This record gives sequence, C-alpha cells and structure tokens, in this order.
Amino acid sequence: MRDRDPEGRPRSARPRDAYGRPLPYGEPGVPRVPDDYAPTMEQALTDGRRFLSEGLPFNAHEVFEGRWKCAPEEERELWQGLAQICVGLTHLQRGNGRGAMTLFSRGAAKAQGYGGAYDAVGKAASGLSQDSDPDEAIALILARLPS
Repeated sequence: MRDRDPEGRPRSARPRDAYGRPLPYGEPGVPRVPDDYAPTMEQALTDGRRFLSEGLPFNAHEVFEGRWKCAPEEERELWQGLAQICVGLTHLQRGNGRGAMTLFSRGAAKAQGYGGAYDAVGKAASGLSQDSDPDEAIALILARLPS
C-alpha cells in the first residue's frame, strides 16, 4: 500500500538510491526533494542544475516536477518536458536505453515547443541515443539548460 499524506494523496516515504530506485524502509538513501516543493522558475533552474551537476538527474526530475505542479498554465509543458528529459537521463544511468529514448523524445518535443533557450535543450535530448554515456548525456543537457 502506498504512503498517503493526511489529505489522502499518495506520497512516497521510502528512501531512494541515487538513481531514484526505492529502497527498503529503514535503509539510508539520498536526500529527497520534498513532496510539497513549489519553487519559482529561477529556483527550479538553480536546483535542477545543481542536481544535474552532482549526477542526480532523478532529483532534478523531482525539482522540475515540483515546478510543473505550481507553474502557470503557459509554463507547464516546459517543466513537464524538462522532468521527462531528466527521467530519460535516469534511465540511461540504470541501463534502460529504450526507456531513455522514449522519455527523451517526449521531453524534447515539449521543451522545444516552449522555444527560446529551451529549444537547445530539446535538440540536445533528441540527439542522444540509447547507448549514450550517462555522464556525458547529463553534462550535455546541463550545458544547454539556462541558468
């Protein structure tokens, strides 16, 4: 059964490893982004960049997902796309190249649809392959992500 908050919404209290995989209760895990994290655009970009630079794209995904949930309607596709790209990077780290490609495709389309500097992020994600080196892929996306 899933953990739930006092309002009955699903929450995951299980610790996770650096690749976002759930660990057994009581095991030490990496620090998590709080479920109620609601950053500004600037804070999301700062935190997302920090997690990517630390090799933690799953955490960056949680940051971008937090922004997606609280962003104005006209920004939501962007944040969802960035979150999907970061999950794709996580799949590369886990050795799931096919899953990574699916998420890169979805995320790239949404990021590119937002235009501007995010077009470069989407193009970078579209250029990755299922055999891309995870660390190099993370560095590529980080280099294109606006600061």
